[in-house]
Amino acid sequence: MNRSLVLNASYEPLAVVSVRRALHLVLGGKASAIAASNVKIHSRSLVFDAPSVILLNQYHHIPRRSVPLTRRTLLERDSYTCAYCRKYGDTIDHVLPRSRGGVNAWDNVVIACFRCNNKKSDSLLSELGWRLPFVPAAPASNVAATISSLWKEPAWEQFTSPWQQHELRLAG
Repeated sequence: MNRSLVLNASYEPLAVVSVRRALHLVLGGKASAIAASNVKIHSRSLVFDAPSVILLNQYHHIPRRSVPLTRRTLLERDSYTCAYCRKYGDTIDHVLPRSRGGVNAWDNVVIACFRCNNKKSDSLLSELGWRLPFVPAAPASNVAATISSLWKEPAWEQFTSPWQQHELRLAG
């Protein structure tokens, strides 16, 4: 492992940084290591355990940003699954078609397979007798969810799941 998870003082995941950067933060007194990996870092005269998870000593306010609506983020939101037949999907479909005044917004787009997208065309769901199994909405801009989906580190699971974060705050 050559990466370290950085937690805010409130135990919220902030970022993933290199082990070298994490060690600089720990040695500089800006953070403390709360989990170490089994990798050793050697200097000229010292040996350090590489930090796997570090906790910042001071809280840093990070403003929440909304997730941009892109093809990739929409595919990830819907897990590459067609909203109509629940099979593999890879095309974007507007629930209220753009030709009928629909907009390109999180609450009006879903992933559909090629077949369902062509069958629906510019029709309304009520005209076809179809229903959506969920209400389309923008995904939460949660750093913990992003880190846990992009970085599959078993040692970080307890720090990136929302339930564990709550328990860590209560214990700390």
